[in-house]
This record gives sequence, C-alpha cells and structure tokens, in this order.
Amino acid sequence: MEKRTFSNPILPGFYPDPSICRVGEDYYMVTSSFVYFPGLPVFHSRDLVHWEQTGHGIERPGQLDYKNCETSLGLWAPTIRWHCGKFYIINTFVSEGREARRDNFIITADSPEGPWSDPIFIEGADGIDPSLFFDDDGRVWYTGNFITGEALYEGHHGIYLCELDADTFQFKGERTVIWDGAATRSKWIEAPHLYKKDGYYYLMVAEGGTFVNHSVMMARSEQIEGPYEPCPRNPILTHRHMPLDIPVSVVGHGDLFETQNGEWWMVLLGIRTYQETHFNTGRETFLIPMRWASDGWPMADNETGMVNIEERLPNLKQHPVLPLPSWDSFGEDSLSFQWNTIHPPGEPFYSLSKRSGWLRLYLKKETMEEICCPSFIGRRQQHKSFLAKTLMEFVPENENEECGICLVQDDRYHYSFVTGMRDGRQVIRLYKVEDSKKELVRELVTDRKYTEDSGECRQKITGQIYLTVFCTGETYEFYYGYKENQMIPFRKGMEASLLSSDVNEGFTGAYLGPYATSNGIESDAYGDFDWFVYQGL
Repeated sequence: MEKRTFSNPILPGFYPDPSICRVGEDYYMVTSSFVYFPGLPVFHSRDLVHWEQTGHGIERPGQLDYKNCETSLGLWAPTIRWHCGKFYIINTFVSEGREARRDNFIITADSPEGPWSDPIFIEGADGIDPSLFFDDDGRVWYTGNFITGEALYEGHHGIYLCELDADTFQFKGERTVIWDGAATRSKWIEAPHLYKKDGYYYLMVAEGGTFVNHSVMMARSEQIEGPYEPCPRNPILTHRHMPLDIPVSVVGHGDLFETQNGEWWMVLLGIRTYQETHFNTGRETFLIPMRWASDGWPMADNETGMVNIEERLPNLKQHPVLPLPSWDSFGEDSLSFQWNTIHPPGEPFYSLSKRSGWLRLYLKKETMEEICCPSFIGRRQQHKSFLAKTLMEFVPENENEECGICLVQDDRYHYSFVTGMRDGRQVIRLYKVEDSKKELVRELVTDRKYTEDSGECRQKITGQIYLTVFCTGETYEFYYGYKENQMIPFRKGMEASLLSSDVNEGFTGAYLGPYATSNGIESDAYGDFDWFVYQGL
C-alpha cells in the first residue's frame, strides 16, 4: 500500500528560518546560513516533501563582505518571493553583535538557480528578518523587526512597515509601526510576513525568542498600514507548553502559503533534542498543514495542533528527487552543494583539479580556534546518529602541521581528529576545544615513519590513513585504520553535547569535514582526501 504520510523534518540539519514561495506548480525555499559560504541555500520541490538544492543566493565571494563575523552572525532569516517573472530574496546581514549593526539587502534573479545579483542595501532599514509584500495595486512593501528605544522590558521589539520604490528598492514615505510588542507584552517579536486573503491583510510573526518560548503569532487588518488586531487564539502554533524532549520542539519562525490545489501549509523551524535540551543538528525545517477557521483565522489542520514527525501528505503528485549521495568521491569540477567554508575564501585553499578525483586541502596558518576562514570544508550534521569516514593522504613537512577531520559548532566549541608528525613518525591526535580552552585528549605516536623517499611513493607508503567518526547520538567515537574496513578505536565516549547549539548559545548546527592547519606558521603542505562518506543511522 502506498505510504500516505511523510517524515519531518523536510530539510534535516541546520536549515533554519525557512521561507517559501510558489510559482505555478513549483515551490522554492530558502533558509538562513549565517557565516557559512556559499550562503542562503535555495531549494526546489514540486510536492513539498522531496526537496533538491538548486543553488545559493550568495555564491560569489565578491557578492558580500562577511567581515570578521563570529559563527552566529552573518546571514539571518531570508524571505524569498516571486513577482512578475523575477525572484527576490531579502535578507539581514548582522556583523557587529546580535543586537548591533544590521544591514538589510535585496538580491534578485530570473531563475532560482541563479545567478543572483549583487546585494542592494536598503538605506535606513534597521532591525532583522525583513520581508517583501507585493500588493495588488503594484505597490511594494517592506516589513521588518526593530528594537524599541523605550525598552520597556527585556525583548521589547516591534514590527514596522514601509513602502519600497519598486526600481531602487529604497524606502519611500514614512514607516509605520504595525505591531508594538508592548501592546501584547510580546518578547523578541520578529520574522514578519504579510499575506492578503478575503479582504484582510494578515501579519504573521514569531515571538518568544529562539528557544523554549518560540511561537507563531497572527494579526490582521483591513488596511495594510493598520491597525492590526491580534488573533484571539494566539499563538496559532507553539510547543512552548510541552517539554523539550518531545519529538519536535521549539517551533516557530514560519511562512504560510497556498498550493495550486487550495491547501494551506506552513514551513517553520523546529529542533529534535536528545538528553532533553541538546540538539547538534541545529534548527531544522518542518512542514505542517494549516486551514482557515470559520472566524477567518488560520490554525493547524491535524489532530494534535502540533508539528509532528509523521504528517499526512499534501494533495500533490509525488515528485521524488535523487538525494545527494552519502559518498562524495570529489570527481566533479566543483564541490557539491552540501559543502561549505566558514566565510568566503579570500584566496583559494582547496583544489579539485591538482589531483584528479581527490580534494586537495592546503594548510593555512589559521586554526579553528580563530574567527576566520580556516582551511576547512564542512557539511551539516543531519542526523542524531551517523557514521563519517574519509581516506586521507598527508605527509607533513614540519611538526606544526596537522590534517584530518574537524567537528565544529564554532571557534569556541569543536573536536579536531588529525594526524601530524613527531620525530619523523606519524602521530594521531584528538583535540577538544571547550569554551575556547584547547585540550589534547589523546596523542598516539605510531610506528609509521615519514621516510626520505620522494613524491608519490612516500605518500602512498606512509601518508595514507582512514579516519572515522561515529556518533551514537550522545557521544562521538573516533577510529583510525590503514585498510578500508579497519577501524582501530582511538577514543570513545566524547560528549556530543559539546557541539550542541544550546551549549554555545548559538544559532547554527554542527558541521564536520576535512580540516588542515599549520598552526600559525606559513606552510606549503597539503592533505589529499580521496573520498568522504557521511551516512545517517
């Protein structure tokens, strides 16, 4: 019998703050990416369940100066819209602290695959989470969050509206405050989206912060500039009344839409915890059916009124897509979409052509403990339990040089599983960085010598090693070997919670992938990676 349900999340792993638009029978979605590059991943689907990444909104290093942003700054909460044949993404770039400088910009494209334009910054647009609304009369409106000058209580924010010039994307006219959080005692009100239905303008927002009290709220008005009346059943969606260890918690920051068949759905973020409060997979994208009640307000359209792991399928023809393979053999001219760097590379530090079928990672003097662009190619941790493995060839030239795998939450919290050299022999090390304090957990000097032989011969004999990371859900285990099926335990029982978003109080999820450093000294050395496999368990 054909399965009539789908499994949430529809985008597993660190894909927060989803926004969606429909063009005919096609759906396009974008999520936040913070400091990872390329940024603003763009996805396509025809059935809302199977999603395929088509590109990135920020894909060229010259598009945007990431400055020196720490991991939870950068590109926050985009909105994607389509109007008269053109795609728009509006976004906030946060660069000087979470409640400091916020620069809001628009990029456009004729196709969601790109290329996307350079950002056009909107002068005078403060706050976060901007959204665009194209009204029936041709006017274009901006909605965004702002921090009130009054600050009557912690988290006293509001939502404002201002018309945009359709050609220059600059403000015209005066801004109007359409939801002051003080009126409803709302905390950290953000993520505004405007919709028009049955003679009303509906304003949907998030409230309560990004953790325990996260929620989706609604208000409406017959005039776009207000006044807006809050929904008497607010919040229209939340799990804040439930414990954190339920299958999906901390839901909020949604975007509402109608299918071509008249169904209403919402994409929104949520988390999947372990040990009650921890979540290495970050904030993920979920899907829930919605309907409009007889009083004209939206509500969840399922038996629980909550976001479920298993949910009924949309009334759309199924369009499965090929998932990205778990095995990447680095045989293409460019990296697959799942790979990112931290910040755009100022200078190239990797190559897919120097050695055909291998990823060559050049050592940089920067380390993962710095706010920088380290020599790191990472992908998201998308499952609570997984196995990751790579075949690496690395022959260090000096004892300061290391290469291997890094598991990253940010510069202050990560694990590095690397090889290096001591007294001419291969050494394997595991580092733990917790709250910026670096600890050498274990060091093993092997019996393998880096000989005086030259070139490829030396690499094939002494430089090849298999590195494996196994996540049990609550711990990471590290293995090494010299044959593909050999897994010699190196260290077990390392706490996975070190990389949980609640531990570092961050907005991102965990990443893992190849890493190389010369630890503060310039180097010409490199490590080669034949393949990298990531398999959820």
